[in-house]
Amino acid sequence: MAACNGSKDRQDSILEPLCFPEQPVDDSGAPSLQRPSAELLVCLFCSESVPLKQKDVLLKHLLLQHKLVIADVKLIADLPKYMLYWKGRFLEQPVTDFCSVIKTNSTGPVEKQEDYFLLCDVLPEDRILREKLQQKRLEVVLEQQQKERDDSSFRRLCMFCSEEFSGNRSSLLNHMAREHSFSIGLPDNIVYCDEFLDTLQSKLDNLQCLYCEKTFRDKTTLKDHMRKKAHRRINANNHEYDCFYIINYLELGKTWEEVQSEDDRELADDEDDDWSDWQAHPVSAVCLFCDHQSETMDQIYTHMKETHDFDLHKLRIELNLRFYQQVKLVNFIRRQIHQSRCYGCQEKFDSRADVLRHIMAESHVMKLPEMSTWDQPQYYFPTYENDALLCTLSDNDENDEANHGEDIPVIAEDVSNLKELKQTSVLNQLLKNRGSCS
Repeated sequence: MAACNGSKDRQDSILEPLCFPEQPVDDSGAPSLQRPSAELLVCLFCSESVPLKQKDVLLKHLLLQHKLVIADVKLIADLPKYMLYWKGRFLEQPVTDFCSVIKTNSTGPVEKQEDYFLLCDVLPEDRILREKLQQKRLEVVLEQQQKERDDSSFRRLCMFCSEEFSGNRSSLLNHMAREHSFSIGLPDNIVYCDEFLDTLQSKLDNLQCLYCEKTFRDKTTLKDHMRKKAHRRINANNHEYDCFYIINYLELGKTWEEVQSEDDRELADDEDDDWSDWQAHPVSAVCLFCDHQSETMDQIYTHMKETHDFDLHKLRIELNLRFYQQVKLVNFIRRQIHQSRCYGCQEKFDSRADVLRHIMAESHVMKLPEMSTWDQPQYYFPTYENDALLCTLSDNDENDEANHGEDIPVIAEDVSNLKELKQTSVLNQLLKNRGSCS
């Protein structure tokens, strides 16, 4: 969640962590299981409402107008019912009874401080609600699947030949897999089968390959392409298909790949643990000022120092930054550059390229504003959710404490009168008591 100080900052609000482009852009790590619906999403505080497809508009409204953020929206099974539930609860009790409060600019003037509210499943009531909505959705999906199994009125032509199939849908799916080497999975794993087939047929009618999704000039060229390239399959990375597979509804927030990998791990538990062929996946960190990436942290620090004259280690030492202060500083710089604003002088520019030219030309690379500007709670939140730089910041808190401990003087006991000390020692009394007992 971005810091919003005044109307100008509100326009720059970042609703969710961004993502560096070294990985495929994906709007959702979770399956896209929202069914087409005419339901409206209602604001939790006012009369504002939008269609379900425009949920981002309402989420932005909640942030800018009511300073509320709902965590993990994509994992909520039935967002309209979720919103209605909390709208009713907020009418009964204050929002602070349910939400975590995050204060921005906490060390600044009181008039510039703002409270933001986070509604998440840390609250037991919210967690229970999400689980109930998930369970209800699973029940609806299983009921729909059973209806499709029992439906004998199904009738459809094969997408690749003129043969017609009727009765159970599995006969068509098995035919396409057997005769045309086109398999979309076992029939028992599929739900909303008619809509699934309609989606695939529509792509073929538009002369689009089902796997690479390229468009061709005619049907003959498309068929030759799919046959020669072995593209008679669907693209597993296309989340448009997620809602057609039962496995995606089983566990809250988990994709079929995650569920399957857990099953594989359980099978592997019985095998000998052999890590001899294991190779670590290289970490790819991105420069604060350009798109340069390095697989080691030493390389990225060297690049920033030599190319941009930015020395993060030097700043850490000079400002005596602890680990979480370094996290805030990196997130602050990332966010300012993303918003085309110089972090040193706060001047706003039209583009990212313009602000970077200004930073270099004006030697603002190592110029930081007052610590109170960036040492704020909102900068705990990453600007880029896959920012590997955050995971490798130097954590010397323990070493610092050890060094401070060396400077603490140790004062010895006063043993100037040793004879008196022996006579008044508590050990004498203990020895007398022990002698009397024996």
